[in-house]
Amino acid sequence: MARPAPEPVQIVKQRRDAALSALVSGVPYITFLGITFDRRGDEVTAVLPFADKLIGNPMLPAIHGGVTAAFLEVTAVITLSWTYIWEDLENGTLDVEALAAGTVPRLPKTIDFTVDYLRSGLPRDAYARATITRSGRRYASVKAEAWQDNRHRPFAQATAHFLMPRKDASE
Repeated sequence: MARPAPEPVQIVKQRRDAALSALVSGVPYITFLGITFDRRGDEVTAVLPFADKLIGNPMLPAIHGGVTAAFLEVTAVITLSWTYIWEDLENGTLDVEALAAGTVPRLPKTIDFTVDYLRSGLPRDAYARATITRSGRRYASVKAEAWQDNRHRPFAQATAHFLMPRKDASE
């Protein structure tokens, strides 16, 4: 039995980018903060471009702690959602057109969220990645880390627990 020919790489990339864009555009606060996501395969890196509106203490100046926490939480939620839809996206059962039209899958709900502020966030671009430490049908644990110039020198990190949406539509 012959194996079906794989899809062209450009089609796969377009489908993945469209799905990630739909996830991000489904949360208006992400747009307000200016957060974007850089995708490499199944890994996403959040980018928070510097803007004056993000400064909390103009005397230092330093990025506001609430912005830092929001940045880490958004990174965790989008990474978790991206992982959640990845299998459906890859096997073709996820309707990317519906995503682009605004039918965003239900996002995980935050149960608790703890931030460790390690140093001041300087007035420059920030980056963050999240790692899923436990993922079950109903519950997930995530660690997120934000840095600016050096990946190995984070300025904040977070630990979060989320209630996962059900796969079926009965919820």
